[in-house]
Amino acid sequence: MTTPTPLTGEELTALVDGLAGLPYGGEPVDQRTHALQTAWLAMDAGADDELVVAAALHDIGRARPVRAEHPGLPHEVAGAEFARRRVGERAAWVIARHVPAKRYLVATDPAYHALLSPASVASLKVQGGPMDEREVAEFAAHPLAADAVALRRWDDAAKDPDGPRLAMPTLLAAHARCVAARRV
Repeated sequence: MTTPTPLTGEELTALVDGLAGLPYGGEPVDQRTHALQTAWLAMDAGADDELVVAAALHDIGRARPVRAEHPGLPHEVAGAEFARRRVGERAAWVIARHVPAKRYLVATDPAYHALLSPASVASLKVQGGPMDEREVAEFAAHPLAADAVALRRWDDAAKDPDGPRLAMPTLLAAHARCVAARRV
């Protein structure tokens, strides 16, 4: 495993701000609003700094510069590749698994499917539908599965045009603490 070259605060700001106006698959928010709402929900739930940063970056594979680096990859895979190099392995795993976490939840939580937006229901079909028993067991056995499931739930809830958003200075502070912790 290689040590990531930490994402700078300026780069993080540029990436998040670059999501402004970028459509979010038929949802009533753009990608920037969605990213900052997801991060706010993570922080509100008491997530640690690394998971808050991962929440903000979970769809970063849709950002123009990341797509250009990883053309043709699904957004969660492109985002994970970016995060692996610039944030860390935990963030990369959680970002890569936020789509499978939806499939996991549909297979394991009878009430979950009803919470999905119409756009998310449509994308579920493309993503493979509910996991089968083997996939459920494999996903659940990973030590970071609970983080991916939490991120998925925040992701699903972060589609309110009037909902709270994490302020960029708060996200930057969480990111700076992550970078400082890796240096120790």
